[in-house]
Amino acid sequence: MNKKYLIVLAGPTASGKTATAIKLAKAFDAEIISADSRQFYKEMSIGTAAPTDEELRQVKHNFVHHLSIKEKYDVADYERDVLSYLKNYFKTNDIAVMTGGSGLFIDAVCNGLDAMPDISDEIRAKVTKIYEDGGIEALQKEVEKVDNEYFQIVDRQNPRRLQRALEVYCQTGKPYSTFRQKNTAERDFDIIKLAILWDRDKLIERINRRVDKMMAEGLLDEVKSVYQYRQLNPLNTVGYKELFDYLDGKCTLEQSVEQIKISTRQYAKRQMTWLRKNNDYQWFKIEQTDEMIDYVKKITVNGLRFTV
Repeated sequence: MNKKYLIVLAGPTASGKTATAIKLAKAFDAEIISADSRQFYKEMSIGTAAPTDEELRQVKHNFVHHLSIKEKYDVADYERDVLSYLKNYFKTNDIAVMTGGSGLFIDAVCNGLDAMPDISDEIRAKVTKIYEDGGIEALQKEVEKVDNEYFQIVDRQNPRRLQRALEVYCQTGKPYSTFRQKNTAERDFDIIKLAILWDRDKLIERINRRVDKMMAEGLLDEVKSVYQYRQLNPLNTVGYKELFDYLDGKCTLEQSVEQIKISTRQYAKRQMTWLRKNNDYQWFKIEQTDEMIDYVKKITVNGLRFTV
């Protein structure tokens, strides 16, 4: 029986992961698994840079627009669902391609979830009160103080992740980062990790252009369509929360768009920090797709049939 392989293609936001993943998938006759936790939601398309209809026609994408923002779905659900999908997929296929910018979700599939301590109701209530009284800024300040290592890579605009880190610290007296990835779960497939490298200034230009393109494609209308659900966690996302502020009269549209660009650049920086801490990624420039394919071919066992 042939060995099975999961190609993981990572990179900062706006780095060209979708287009590159499609080329990889075509080369190895594979399907794509999205590891972008916001592209799961069918109400969020423009603001998450979800694959276009044309891209979806080229290669089958899984875990894209399969949920509603009203549904509860977390990283444990994702790990379970992807592993179940792969178990069936690998019965008839040898290679799958996973791509996206949600590092926590990628790690869950590759390494398994970390065993975390149970949190008491009292601790959970204490941390909830910090958030209610001081907002996300209070959570950010506390996490930075007690666990700077995790603060450097966490999505700082995601209150639930910040709350979780504080809960673990308050419960145990130990930083959340000390509990992460102590044991790697065994998988019945091999994992090949690739990452896209960009010059910082060029990536900033791409981010700015992409935000302008999103606005031209109707991002503001998309945000208006989900405004009534703004309290839901999936919508606490770059591109949406800034435009919510505009709709609330807190800033001008121009200021909101500029803040989206700033927040996206900050997010890209955190993604790069996370990637650089993972020494098992092989880095390639965006134009080195052929080199990526050759690299994968050298790793995979003999006997697989490739289309290039």
